[in-house]
Amino acid sequence: MAMWIQAQQLQGDALHQMQALYGQHFPIEVRHYLAQWIESQPWDSVDLDNPGEEAKAKRLLDNLVAELQKKAQIQGGEDGFLLKIKLGHLASQFKSRARSLTVSTKLDFQDSSDGFAFQSTYDRCPFELVRCIKHILQSEQRLVQESTNASSGGGAQAMDTLSQRHQQINQAFEELRLATQETENELRKLQHSQEYFIIQYQENLRIQAQLSSLSSVPPAERTQREATLQSKRATVEAWLAREASTLQKYRLDLADQHQKTLGLLRKQQTLILDEELIQWKRRQQLAGNGGPQEGGLDVLQSWCEKLADLIWQNRQQIRRCEHLTQQLPLPGSIEELLTKLNSDITDIISALVTSTFIIEKQPPQVLKTQTKFAATVRLLVGGKLNVHMNPPQVKAVIVSEQQAKALLKNESTHSESSGEILNNNCVMEYHQATGTLSAHFRNMSLKRIKRSDRRGAESVTEEKFTILFESQFSIGGNELVFHVKTLSLPVVVIVHGSQDNNATATVLWDNAFAEPGRVPFLVPDKVLWTQLCEALDMKYKAEMHSGRGLTEDNLVFLAQKAFSNSSNNPEDYRNMTISWAQFNRENLPGRNFTFWQWFDGVVELMKKHLKPHWNDGAILGFVNKQQAQDMLMSKPNGTFLLRFSDSEIGGITIAWVAENPNKQGERLVWNLLPYTTKDFSIRSLADRISDLNHLLFLYPDRAKNEVFAKYYTPPLSKPVDGYVKPQIKQVVPEFTTPNPEPSAGVVFMEQTASSSGSHSNNFGVYSSISENLLDPEGDFNLEDTMDVARHVEELLRRPMANQWSSQQS
Repeated sequence: MAMWIQAQQLQGDALHQMQALYGQHFPIEVRHYLAQWIESQPWDSVDLDNPGEEAKAKRLLDNLVAELQKKAQIQGGEDGFLLKIKLGHLASQFKSRARSLTVSTKLDFQDSSDGFAFQSTYDRCPFELVRCIKHILQSEQRLVQESTNASSGGGAQAMDTLSQRHQQINQAFEELRLATQETENELRKLQHSQEYFIIQYQENLRIQAQLSSLSSVPPAERTQREATLQSKRATVEAWLAREASTLQKYRLDLADQHQKTLGLLRKQQTLILDEELIQWKRRQQLAGNGGPQEGGLDVLQSWCEKLADLIWQNRQQIRRCEHLTQQLPLPGSIEELLTKLNSDITDIISALVTSTFIIEKQPPQVLKTQTKFAATVRLLVGGKLNVHMNPPQVKAVIVSEQQAKALLKNESTHSESSGEILNNNCVMEYHQATGTLSAHFRNMSLKRIKRSDRRGAESVTEEKFTILFESQFSIGGNELVFHVKTLSLPVVVIVHGSQDNNATATVLWDNAFAEPGRVPFLVPDKVLWTQLCEALDMKYKAEMHSGRGLTEDNLVFLAQKAFSNSSNNPEDYRNMTISWAQFNRENLPGRNFTFWQWFDGVVELMKKHLKPHWNDGAILGFVNKQQAQDMLMSKPNGTFLLRFSDSEIGGITIAWVAENPNKQGERLVWNLLPYTTKDFSIRSLADRISDLNHLLFLYPDRAKNEVFAKYYTPPLSKPVDGYVKPQIKQVVPEFTTPNPEPSAGVVFMEQTASSSGSHSNNFGVYSSISENLLDPEGDFNLEDTMDVARHVEELLRRPMANQWSSQQS
């Protein structure tokens, strides 16, 4: 009822438009007195194109009549008497008219004496009643919203853009439906007129035959009869001449109407295919980078099916016009016009069918040979055009970038491919419940790949391929035959997992910066830094499954790394561009890895081991050494933060402020040897932080147990078969303090580090290692790390008694 209350407040032209929605086809009194009931009914749940839902529409019609009767019965008082009569009369009209329409097949009615011409409006009742009410409600909503926008000045902000666009599409469909129904009615009138013309033409031939036979009649009688027949012939021929001109005008007018309808169809199809469907495909591409899911295809399919239905109806009408013209040739140029209309509408339906053969589920964009993968293709108009009656087969082949270009130029690439895909044929299946026609490739595998000659510095992980899906089928009893093709998003083929990182970079760049309608698979070599920031933020949030993305400070840190720049001002980077080479071809200064390889290493580490801590806000991450020092020196001893390693891919280090154990009164910021995925596979970050008693507060001032306690590993369970499970803990010897709850008798494996202010180290069980593993810069040598790993491995191979002490409970 809220909508009707707002509709009553409309003024001026909006009020006139609202009033024009009502009339003999649907009285405004019904809308007024049943406002709450009407607005609460599931009108949108009725699929007007599904004959099987007529019973649902009939129930709504019956309920409307019952509500009117109920409303009429409760009216009382002097004024209520007339209203009771009025509502009761409307209820009986709805009921009787609806009943009469269920048995009537006629279309050409005039307004009835009671002024309620349902038969001319609801020729397919009760669906037409549902359609009428849906149109009224949508129009009211539009008028109210436009009025609200005008008064508030909010414009597009006041109305959801998507809903507005969908409403425009639905309104355009209503216009097309009415236009198609009108041409259908006119065509039937033309057919009836032509049939009557032919009857009169035959009558004229009969008169002529009678005149010819008068030679055998006596002269006196012949003269009388001849005069009568001549008079009749003159009348008929005059009528035929006038009617021939009228028929020709009818034909031209009808052709003109079809021409206008085709224009509306083209406009609607362009809106749906070149905007809505393209936007869906773009969302699908961005989803490959972690963007929001592209959304279902149900709405798009319903639109495409409506288009197919309307196009097919108009095509059949045009063909019937051609048949009528052939049946009764008349002077004029109508044949050429009809031929042009037939050609135009065939082009329209061809564009619809070929454009709606799409990939619903893309194959993986990083494709490893000898690995199973899946994909799904779908024909959005397959059910409506009855393609499923003879289910077509779809074939998948892998083609190179050059072959894809040739395909778009319609150059012959028959039987050309760049590799061999196993299980690459699939028959399209029709799902009755959803009305979808699709082919599910569930067990494809790329057996081999044929690479092209690469250009310059391009690596194998920069070479793009695509999966071509193609099929052939006919509609209308082989009336039209279609050969349809569609290309997947670009794929990069790898043969080893070590290539995954660089292949992902190629895919991310392509997904983020490809433009609709491009030549396969061109992407800009340079993009604005802000554009890349959006792509990195999207990827990061998706991998973290969190709304906590990259902050402006994080992005400044990344800009400093990408451009080797020390500026902390984000405005300094806003108009800068970054090239593909800077992104993932050239190593960062002084490093043996690229910007993307470093960033992807961070992402992999975080999503595998540290996702909860990032989402809790415990990891700052994108902080360099100098920033960490500046932040920590103003904090109490024992304050620490977690930042990503500058020198190692997929490393994270702990930086903390503490007294220099070798120089009393001096405070330093220390950086622990970076942890990697392998470290966290042994012992979690939370447990490692718990082990280090000198770490007290997570920057800026949160007690560490408040942040990490919920992630600590529970205490060891009771002994099993007389044995106690050994426990691994870490310590930094120079900062070791008594454990509040020591595990008596347990000898700990230790990791250690030192600052530049220290002159000697106490390494405990690592006494044979003399080099420092930790310096105030946090840098370390890979060979040193390997030495530690080898030493740990050697210790673990020694007899258990030498390494662990056991307890008997």
